[in-house]
Amino acid sequence: MNPTIIGLELKRISRDYIGLFFIAGLPAFMYVIFGAAQTFGQEDIGRGNVALYVMISMAVYGAVTATVSIGGQAAVERQQGWGRQLGLTPLRDSSYVAGKALIALAIALIPIALIYGIGIVTGAKGVPWVWAASGAIVLVGAGVFALYGLVFGLALRSESAVGAASGSLVILAFLGNIFIPLSGTMLMIAKFTPLYGFVSLARYPLTEGYSVDMNGNLAHESLWVPLANVVVWTLIMAVATVLLARRGRERE
Repeated sequence: MNPTIIGLELKRISRDYIGLFFIAGLPAFMYVIFGAAQTFGQEDIGRGNVALYVMISMAVYGAVTATVSIGGQAAVERQQGWGRQLGLTPLRDSSYVAGKALIALAIALIPIALIYGIGIVTGAKGVPWVWAASGAIVLVGAGVFALYGLVFGLALRSESAVGAASGSLVILAFLGNIFIPLSGTMLMIAKFTPLYGFVSLARYPLTEGYSVDMNGNLAHESLWVPLANVVVWTLIMAVATVLLARRGRERE
């Protein structure tokens, strides 16, 4: 990875104040409305309370929104011929992908820090190590969705790639059991979607694998289920991204 390229990318992204506001502000607002402001937010769940559960969920959504947005911007670079320009340098495809993922993770720190900070002052409660463990999982897991954004950015030939990636992310958040608790057939479908494993792992230190569905039924899920989901989707996205990046360097 080239530190100069990464530094320039971070400087360019940090100047987009409106984009950064929506990446961090929207999920933070959603946490306040659906977690901190609700009376059930102070009810106990696992090693903390419901407010912490909602906070972790919104941090996941904010982090993946950040990484998908940054990854999707590769569409603009491709449209400008940046892929072929890099093809004239010693930079390898794997290094290009890793650099983009690192930049996306740096931006993902913003919504994570904001939402966790708001959670501290609005009554989210939990064992200290749960806060640290869930935050680390959110940050690392967001790397998968840097690759998700890159797939859209490299596969499409216009700036609509960012909108397509972000739009599909909203649908995946609903299907992935982030916004509302799912049950029955919908829950079974959710277990095969990309966001399900990520958010389940982030909540695991708090819930110990237990969850409540829409009917109020308590269920337990083994740790291997979300782990397998994350591993499989990481491999799929990583392979697809490298192949698409390589195709972008080919001359027609």
